Amino acid sequence: MNDQTPRRMKGSLLERAAPSFHYAPAPVEEASAAPAPKPVQKRVETPVARPIMPPVAAPAPAPAPAPAPAPAPVIVPEPVVVPEPAPQPEPAPVPVQQAPEPVVVPEPVFVPAPEPVVEPVLARGVPAEPEPQIATPRTGIRHVAPIDRDVLERGGMLIPGSAIGPLAEEFRMVKRQLLLTARAVAAKDTAKAADRARMILVCSAQPSEGKTFCAINLALSMATEKDVEVLLVDADFPKPDVLPRLGLPNGPGLLDVLAGSVANVEDCIIDTDIPQLSVLPAGARSISDTELLASDRARAVIDGLAAANPRRIVIFDSPPALAASPASVLALHVGQVMLVVRADRTSESDLRQAVNTLDGCEHIQLVLNSVSFQPGGRRFGSYYEYGEEGR
Repeated sequence: MNDQTPRRMKGSLLERAAPSFHYAPAPVEEASAAPAPKPVQKRVETPVARPIMPPVAAPAPAPAPAPAPAPAPVIVPEPVVVPEPAPQPEPAPVPVQQAPEPVVVPEPVFVPAPEPVVEPVLARGVPAEPEPQIATPRTGIRHVAPIDRDVLERGGMLIPGSAIGPLAEEFRMVKRQLLLTARAVAAKDTAKAADRARMILVCSAQPSEGKTFCAINLALSMATEKDVEVLLVDADFPKPDVLPRLGLPNGPGLLDVLAGSVANVEDCIIDTDIPQLSVLPAGARSISDTELLASDRARAVIDGLAAANPRRIVIFDSPPALAASPASVLALHVGQVMLVVRADRTSESDLRQAVNTLDGCEHIQLVLNSVSFQPGGRRFGSYYEYGEEGR
């Protein structure tokens, strides 16, 4: 290894490899003189079979990595711009055709000539057929308000058209005396006095002595007369009770006329289904009822009630004479006073004081109410019952 003599290489690489492939190397000639040209012979080389080397399988190339799938393109949809709808014009309202109003052709109203009234005779408590309208000399055709017969019966009143009983006979006697007085005054006095004699004030000394009961029954009894018409006036202004006892609706009345809220008193009068009977309500209450009655307007209005119809009998149901002041003022407007005395209640002193309070009227007559009869005694009307039994 330490020999520094240079080694001689034993031939070139081709020379060393030639034996392995049976090749003979060409001889090497020295170049001293130029060689004579020799004919060129073709050398036939014997083909040397090359050793067949088993094929060396080349290593299979590693499979190339599959290319990563390209990311799918993300398609971003373009925003769809929806155009706003153009504002549509509001549809014009369809005109609604209104049905033409029916033409009302007023029918002529014929007012028949008044016929004689035949009062029906019905069983007690059975009302007569009410007429829907009645013709009067005041304002022509007027509405008729029916009187409730059931209310009359519950109150012990006379029932129009019922059989004659003791109560009917008693009021026949009472009304006869009052009618005789009115005719006597008309025969010998002035026309103004005669008109006042047809206005009757029904009064009592104290409350609960039966004045309203007597006033209503007197009006019902007088309405059966053939030659008179009856106007019942509710003049008990503090406690008006006539209309409820007849089953009639309330309305404007005498005080409204006196106060000036109603011009014509005839417009306040209520016609009933009882022939020849009408009612005038008291009207709206007033704290100055006495002063209104004492006015000149009251004198003209009350006098006009009788003067408007010479057949009319005006009956006033007034407050008790010793309980309210209107009674004494009303006594100055009428021609007769019927003072109701209750047998078991009115004292003699009250009776005398009531007469003095009502002395503005010239004709004062007393009516005894709530009289107890002896069991064996007979009353008015028993003769009619006796006649029925004797048949």
